[in-house]
Amino acid sequence: MATPENVIIRPEVQSDFGAVAFLHTEAFGSDEPIVDLVSALRSLKGALPTLSIVAENEGRIVGHVVLSHTWLDADGQMVDVYTLSPLGILPEHQGHGIGKALVAAGIQAARGAGAGMVFLEGNPKYYRGSGFVEAGDLGFRRPSLRIPEKAFQVYLIEDNAKYRGTVIMRDAFWQLDCVGLRK
Repeated sequence: MATPENVIIRPEVQSDFGAVAFLHTEAFGSDEPIVDLVSALRSLKGALPTLSIVAENEGRIVGHVVLSHTWLDADGQMVDVYTLSPLGILPEHQGHGIGKALVAAGIQAARGAGAGMVFLEGNPKYYRGSGFVEAGDLGFRRPSLRIPEKAFQVYLIEDNAKYRGTVIMRDAFWQLDCVGLRK
Protein backbone atom coordinates (compact mmCIF):
# COMPACT_ATOMS: atom_id res chain seq x y z
CA MET A 1 0.00 0.00 0.00
CA ALA A 2 1.25 3.48 -0.82
CA THR A 3 2.08 5.71 2.11
CA PRO A 4 0.27 9.07 2.17
CA GLU A 5 2.43 11.87 0.79
CA ASN A 6 5.05 13.26 3.19
CA VAL A 7 4.28 10.61 5.81
CA ILE A 8 6.96 8.31 7.17
CA ILE A 9 5.86 5.08 8.88
CA ARG A 10 8.44 3.85 11.39
CA PRO A 11 8.86 2.09 14.74
CA GLU A 12 8.15 4.24 17.77
CA VAL A 13 11.17 5.35 19.81
CA GLN A 14 11.21 6.59 23.40
CA SER A 15 11.49 10.24 22.34
CA ASP A 16 8.06 9.82 20.63
CA PHE A 17 6.22 8.92 23.87
CA GLY A 18 5.06 12.47 24.69
CA ALA A 19 3.83 13.14 21.16
CA VAL A 20 2.04 9.77 21.10
CA ALA A 21 0.30 10.58 24.41
CA PHE A 22 -0.80 13.96 23.01
CA LEU A 23 -2.04 12.29 19.81
CA HIS A 24 -4.21 9.74 21.65
CA THR A 25 -5.62 12.42 23.97
CA GLU A 26 -6.59 14.47 20.91
CA ALA A 27 -7.97 11.46 19.03
CA PHE A 28 -9.91 9.83 21.88
CA GLY A 29 -10.40 12.58 24.46
CA SER A 30 -8.89 13.10 27.88
CA ASP A 31 -11.57 10.97 29.59
CA GLU A 32 -10.43 7.78 27.83
CA PRO A 33 -7.69 5.56 29.32
CA ILE A 34 -5.92 5.10 25.97
CA VAL A 35 -2.71 6.89 27.02
CA ASP A 36 -2.43 4.58 30.04
CA LEU A 37 -3.19 1.55 27.84
CA VAL A 38 -0.40 2.46 25.40
CA SER A 39 2.03 2.86 28.29
CA ALA A 40 1.04 -0.51 29.74
CA LEU A 41 1.28 -2.27 26.38
CA ARG A 42 4.80 -0.94 25.76
CA SER A 43 6.07 -2.80 28.83
CA LEU A 44 4.40 -6.16 28.10
CA LYS A 45 6.60 -9.21 27.87
CA GLY A 46 5.45 -12.11 25.76
CA ALA A 47 6.32 -14.62 23.10
CA LEU A 48 5.68 -11.92 20.48
CA PRO A 49 7.22 -8.46 20.94
CA THR A 50 5.00 -5.42 21.28
CA LEU A 51 4.95 -3.54 17.97
CA SER A 52 4.49 0.20 18.37
CA ILE A 53 4.49 2.12 15.08
CA VAL A 54 4.15 5.83 14.36
CA ALA A 55 3.30 7.94 11.34
CA GLU A 56 5.40 11.08 11.10
CA ASN A 57 4.61 14.08 8.91
CA GLU A 58 7.19 16.85 8.62
CA GLY A 59 8.70 15.92 11.99
CA ARG A 60 5.35 15.65 13.80
CA ILE A 61 3.77 12.41 15.03
CA VAL A 62 0.32 12.28 13.41
CA GLY A 63 -0.62 8.61 13.86
CA HIS A 64 0.15 5.62 16.06
CA VAL A 65 -0.76 1.94 16.32
CA VAL A 66 0.13 -0.83 18.78
CA LEU A 67 0.07 -4.57 18.17
CA SER A 68 0.49 -6.51 21.40
CA HIS A 69 0.94 -10.17 22.17
CA THR A 70 -2.20 -12.04 23.14
CA TRP A 71 -3.32 -15.65 22.99
CA LEU A 72 -5.78 -17.79 21.15
CA ASP A 73 -7.03 -20.64 23.35
CA ALA A 74 -7.30 -23.22 20.60
CA ASP A 75 -8.49 -26.65 21.68
CA GLY A 76 -6.19 -27.00 24.66
CA GLN A 77 -3.18 -25.15 23.31
CA MET A 78 -2.33 -21.50 23.59
CA VAL A 79 -1.38 -19.94 20.24
CA ASP A 80 0.56 -16.66 20.20
CA VAL A 81 -1.26 -14.00 18.16
CA TYR A 82 -1.54 -10.21 18.09
CA THR A 83 -4.21 -7.72 19.06
CA LEU A 84 -4.20 -4.44 17.12
CA SER A 85 -5.26 -1.70 19.53
CA PRO A 86 -5.22 1.21 19.81
CA LEU A 87 -4.99 2.96 16.46
CA GLY A 88 -5.07 6.75 16.71
CA ILE A 89 -4.70 9.58 14.21
CA LEU A 90 -4.66 13.29 15.01
CA PRO A 91 -8.13 14.60 14.08
CA GLU A 92 -6.84 17.03 11.46
CA HIS A 93 -4.99 14.17 9.71
CA GLN A 94 -7.87 11.68 9.66
CA GLY A 95 -9.31 10.61 6.33
CA HIS A 96 -6.01 10.80 4.43
CA GLY A 97 -4.96 7.13 4.51
CA ILE A 98 -2.59 7.37 7.48
CA GLY A 99 -4.56 4.84 9.55
CA LYS A 100 -4.65 2.35 6.69
CA ALA A 101 -0.90 2.79 6.17
CA LEU A 102 -0.29 2.13 9.88
CA VAL A 103 -2.50 -0.97 9.81
CA ALA A 104 -0.63 -2.27 6.75
CA ALA A 105 2.71 -1.64 8.46
CA GLY A 106 1.43 -3.40 11.58
CA ILE A 107 0.34 -6.46 9.60
CA GLN A 108 3.71 -6.57 7.87
CA ALA A 109 5.53 -6.32 11.21
CA ALA A 110 3.30 -9.04 12.70
CA ARG A 111 4.12 -11.28 9.75
CA GLY A 112 7.82 -10.61 10.34
CA ALA A 113 7.46 -11.49 14.02
CA GLY A 114 5.99 -14.88 13.07
CA ALA A 115 2.36 -14.30 14.08
CA GLY A 116 -0.33 -16.11 12.11
CA MET A 117 -3.22 -13.82 13.05
CA VAL A 118 -4.09 -10.31 14.19
CA PHE A 119 -7.34 -9.64 16.06
CA LEU A 120 -9.06 -6.34 16.78
CA GLU A 121 -12.25 -4.70 17.92
CA GLY A 122 -13.30 -1.96 15.53
CA ASN A 123 -15.53 -0.63 12.79
CA PRO A 124 -15.95 -3.37 10.15
CA LYS A 125 -16.42 -0.85 7.34
CA TYR A 126 -13.06 0.73 8.15
CA TYR A 127 -10.99 -2.41 8.68
CA ARG A 128 -12.52 -4.50 5.88
CA GLY A 129 -10.48 -2.45 3.41
CA SER A 130 -7.31 -3.63 5.15
CA GLY A 131 -8.22 -7.32 4.86
CA PHE A 132 -9.91 -7.92 8.22
CA VAL A 133 -13.01 -10.13 8.36
CA GLU A 134 -15.55 -10.96 11.03
CA ALA A 135 -13.76 -13.39 13.32
CA GLY A 136 -16.92 -15.14 14.49
CA ASP A 137 -17.69 -16.19 10.92
CA LEU A 138 -14.42 -18.14 10.93
CA GLY A 139 -15.04 -19.90 14.25
CA PHE A 140 -13.23 -17.54 16.64
CA ARG A 141 -14.83 -16.51 19.93
CA ARG A 142 -14.77 -13.00 21.39
CA PRO A 143 -12.89 -12.37 24.64
CA SER A 144 -15.94 -10.46 25.94
CA LEU A 145 -19.63 -10.40 25.15
CA ARG A 146 -19.37 -6.59 25.35
CA ILE A 147 -17.61 -6.66 21.97
CA PRO A 148 -20.23 -6.50 19.21
CA GLU A 149 -19.98 -9.58 16.99
CA LYS A 150 -19.37 -7.57 13.82
CA ALA A 151 -16.65 -5.50 15.55
CA PHE A 152 -14.64 -8.61 16.51
CA GLN A 153 -12.34 -9.08 13.52
CA VAL A 154 -9.30 -11.03 12.41
CA TYR A 155 -6.64 -10.74 9.75
CA LEU A 156 -5.29 -14.16 8.79
CA ILE A 157 -1.61 -13.80 7.96
CA GLU A 158 -1.36 -17.49 7.15
CA ASP A 159 -3.76 -18.21 4.31
CA ASN A 160 -5.05 -21.38 5.90
CA ALA A 161 -4.68 -20.64 9.61
CA LYS A 162 -5.60 -23.95 11.21
CA TYR A 163 -6.47 -22.80 14.71
CA ARG A 164 -9.85 -21.71 16.03
CA GLY A 165 -10.76 -20.81 19.59
CA THR A 166 -11.23 -17.99 22.08
CA VAL A 167 -9.08 -14.86 22.17
CA ILE A 168 -7.56 -14.20 25.61
CA MET A 169 -6.75 -10.49 26.01
CA ARG A 170 -3.88 -9.22 28.14
CA ASP A 171 -4.59 -7.87 31.63
CA ALA A 172 -3.88 -4.26 30.64
CA PHE A 173 -7.03 -4.16 28.48
CA TRP A 174 -9.19 -5.46 31.34
CA GLN A 175 -7.60 -3.35 34.09
CA LEU A 176 -8.22 -0.17 32.09
CA ASP A 177 -11.69 -1.27 30.89
CA CYS A 178 -10.64 -1.15 27.23
CA VAL A 179 -12.52 -4.22 26.02
CA GLY A 180 -15.96 -3.91 24.46
CA LEU A 181 -18.66 -1.32 24.78
CA ARG A 182 -18.87 0.65 28.01
CA LYS A 183 -21.38 3.03 29.57
